[in-house]
Amino acid sequence: MRRLIKGLLWIVFSLVPLILIASVLAYIWITRSVTPSEGQAAIAGLAAPVTITRDKNAVPHIVGNTVEDVFTALGFVHGQERLWQMEVSRMAGQGRLSELFGETTIPTDRFIRSLGVYESAQKSADALDPADRAKVEAYVRGVNAFIDAPGPSFGAKFSPEFVILGHRPEKWTPADVIVTLKLMSITLAANIDDEILRLKFARLGMSDAEMLDLLPPVAADTPPPLPDLRALLGLPSGALRAGARDSEAQYAALDDIMASGASNNWVVGGARTESGKPILANDPHLGLTAPAVWYLAHLQVKSGDGTSRNLVGVTLPGAPLVLLGRNDRLAWGFTNTGSDVQDIFIERVNPANSDEYQTPEGFAAFGRTAQRIRVKGGEPVTFDRQTTRHGPVLPADYRGLDSYLPEGTVAALSWTALAEDDKTIAAGFRLWDFASVTEFQEGMRDFVTPMQSIVIADIDGNIGMIAPGRVPMRDPANAIMGRAPSPGWDATYDWKGFIPYEALPRAFNPAENILATANTKIVGPDYPHFLTFDWDEPWRLERIKSLLYGASGQTLETSRKAQGDVRSEAYATLMPVFLSVRGRSDVDVDVLDRLSKWNFEEDRGKTEPLIFNAWLRAATKRILEDDLGQAFPSFWQARAGAMLRWLGTAPSRDWCDDGRTAVKESCGDILALSLADAIKDLQTRLGSDRSKWTWGALHYAYGAHRPFAQVSPLDRFFDVTVPASGGAYTLDRGKSAFSDENNPYRATHASSYRGLFDLADLERSTYIQTTGQSGNVFSQNYRDYAERWSNLEAITIPTRESGYEDGRIGVWQLSPGNR
Repeated sequence: MRRLIKGLLWIVFSLVPLILIASVLAYIWITRSVTPSEGQAAIAGLAAPVTITRDKNAVPHIVGNTVEDVFTALGFVHGQERLWQMEVSRMAGQGRLSELFGETTIPTDRFIRSLGVYESAQKSADALDPADRAKVEAYVRGVNAFIDAPGPSFGAKFSPEFVILGHRPEKWTPADVIVTLKLMSITLAANIDDEILRLKFARLGMSDAEMLDLLPPVAADTPPPLPDLRALLGLPSGALRAGARDSEAQYAALDDIMASGASNNWVVGGARTESGKPILANDPHLGLTAPAVWYLAHLQVKSGDGTSRNLVGVTLPGAPLVLLGRNDRLAWGFTNTGSDVQDIFIERVNPANSDEYQTPEGFAAFGRTAQRIRVKGGEPVTFDRQTTRHGPVLPADYRGLDSYLPEGTVAALSWTALAEDDKTIAAGFRLWDFASVTEFQEGMRDFVTPMQSIVIADIDGNIGMIAPGRVPMRDPANAIMGRAPSPGWDATYDWKGFIPYEALPRAFNPAENILATANTKIVGPDYPHFLTFDWDEPWRLERIKSLLYGASGQTLETSRKAQGDVRSEAYATLMPVFLSVRGRSDVDVDVLDRLSKWNFEEDRGKTEPLIFNAWLRAATKRILEDDLGQAFPSFWQARAGAMLRWLGTAPSRDWCDDGRTAVKESCGDILALSLADAIKDLQTRLGSDRSKWTWGALHYAYGAHRPFAQVSPLDRFFDVTVPASGGAYTLDRGKSAFSDENNPYRATHASSYRGLFDLADLERSTYIQTTGQSGNVFSQNYRDYAERWSNLEAITIPTRESGYEDGRIGVWQLSPGNR
């Protein structure tokens, strides 16, 4: 016994201190991966020294003598602050995530490899003219200079993710830059999923009228009736093959990439502002991440005569562009147009030769390229990438396609983002030089994808809009018009060229002295070309109009308040329909009374938005789950316009009756039952004390880290969460994923950045993104923006040195090095 006690004492007094010392040293070692505030580096290829000054908000002010030198420094800074984010984006675009994360991302890699995204990026990089390619190469040089630079004498060189996963980054190439931008096209491309939804509905036997109830067009559109897709495509009937839902679930990692969002932008002409000059606002809504999607920066090129050119705004780590922001004479802001630039074609495989598929001229051979996916901790996965005349063949199980398509067919995708001559980045390089709205509108000809609705204002007082991008034209005899998969063997459905640049939507100094877009329809009835029938619902645009279109004497604060507006016009319209259950004996009277007094503001401190979102979620499930079956989970989200049709006086079918029960339910029955479901759900999550039922208790902005959001307890350190107001249809957006049973109310999509620009004095413009500038969890700048973003605060980014010297964090000096 005495020996045992001595042994225990030895452990306590000897080993425990050693373990503690080792832990402290390990902590110091890994925390030294945070970028030092001061430093210097020699980089081969620089023409002259470059200065990087990080201001008090950790925004770098990069000053050099040439655009190329400034881009080299930006690449170096992106490497310092966001290399892990860049690495994940690059490897996602290469279809190599499984090398990092193992077998869970194999379906995602198979999808990206099947599309040939990286091959397209390589060819697009090769298509750049020498001057533009030199700019890309300058940026790559900066990234690689950071990768090659020595680390601290005692400490990790790269951020904790590299250490934990035992991964070292490879050198960057120009194709890596292009694929980073192409991933944004994947993020913003929603049409492929809309087509698959309609395929599912057709496979379930639904008519065109029933599909319109599920995916209603905006009021201004009258799409032609869809042909009978079952007959046209030879869809099978009867029960679905088992496994459709499981097939969809395995693409969960891909949803992190294809997390399509929404956006607001507007520009107010000087006749409506206090200063007499335009004010421009922009807040793109994207999937929330940690770190933020964007990185703020100020780039300055100084000429020998003492003059300078400036770009200020958000950059995308991995690319040498200020995508959203301003130069010295104008400002611009993007929203996703949502044009239909993807078509799925069903290809018939030759029953006598599976290496061929049917074309209008007979059978042709599939293109075929062997693919090999390396898997961390597992065996490599091999498959053949196939292509047809329309484009790449999608994986058979993508979104459960193999459960809906006829036997002996495959689905191929035509998509403008896969163009080999995509020189969108070249349009971004022109942003240095534009001096007016008209120059901007004429200078976007290289812009291919993703099509954006861009508002612009210049210091001379002009305002405008242009929606650049490559949009396919379709045959007038094509009744599908991109809404559903088309028969690949019929040339009627092939694309017939692209809308000429001169015919793309644009506006200049409109009579109303204001322009706004919010992902809904941007053209009038006289516009001659087809863009899409799948516009976003118009609730946000209607709210913008009610706040700004009649107002005069506007200031930056007017637009700031509008960006933070949380009134839901959609819920104001839905509420009278839902409250039709008042008077029934099977409903919670107190809850209904409370909702009847709500002002429809989705404020994080209020109870009503939580109850109503829970009710809407439960009602959607009660109404549709029996009709859609395995197709329901992917459709389960807030759909206000569709809900009005389901509960309306003339739906195409009795959506409210639950076909799984023996009784016939009315819509009132379903609303009463779903209200009880919602109250039970909230009691389970928050308890029976309703004073604790606030929107912010369950609706918080969820910036998910990749991959540690999925790893407990690391998620507590790497994720960034803050209470959030807003909802699916508010200007200050906070969209939830109803299908997430564990967290159906947290905001996973929101304003990824807010920019406000005063053309009377661009130095007064303000900016904010969602987390912080650093991508290193140990940095004080990893999450220091989050609260400010949540509270609708923002920062300024001066371009004059005197404006950012005070309180600066530190300065890095880059100098030319030996090649």
